[in-house]
Amino acid sequence: MTKLLENIEIETAPNPTVAIIWMHGLGADGNDFVPLVRELDLAGLPGIRFVFPHADTMPVTVNGGYVMRAWYDIVHSDLGRREDEGGLRRSQAQVEALIDREKARGIKADRIILAGFSQGCAMALQTGLRHPEKLAGLMCLSGYVPLSATVPSERSEASIDTPIFMVHGRADGVIPIARAEQSRDLLKSIGYQVEWHDYPMQHSLCQEEVDHIGAWLKKVLA
Repeated sequence: MTKLLENIEIETAPNPTVAIIWMHGLGADGNDFVPLVRELDLAGLPGIRFVFPHADTMPVTVNGGYVMRAWYDIVHSDLGRREDEGGLRRSQAQVEALIDREKARGIKADRIILAGFSQGCAMALQTGLRHPEKLAGLMCLSGYVPLSATVPSERSEASIDTPIFMVHGRADGVIPIARAEQSRDLLKSIGYQVEWHDYPMQHSLCQEEVDHIGAWLKKVLA
């Protein structure tokens, strides 16, 4: 049985009917995006349970083997080379366990959003595209589709109807925007509906992006 990751929970109202499971980036932890909840325009939305899990710690090859929180190892600075498939699939099972817990607490799959930044974005896509049920949405911030060659054969039929929100900084020096655009184009080519925005920023967030996140949440949760 997959262990449940430690996590931080914030509920915007009692008895929430929506869950957003939000994965952090490499070297961060679940606290990273907690302050953003206050900045999002959630007016008119039902009660939401935000779940911010902490990834396990592991040595990260590109950082000289330094141990930090990571969803999977980064073996090469070219993110498409020698991907840590074992790590990706282990973390996918941990995200699935978080989805299962929300369903056990009464939130339907189609009211669960997977969100993430950078490595966390990769995990939202790794898990959400393969999840056997339609989810409310995938919110993909400054990341990319990992194990992209396996997606056309492994994606679930139900996931085709899951809305995808992808955003990226045009000056991102960590994950080049070209990698994100390749991911977007792959998803569109196999039938996904992708809302795409890019911004004049680096590997970070900006206010326009926060505004777009709020608008997208209202669209998919209305």
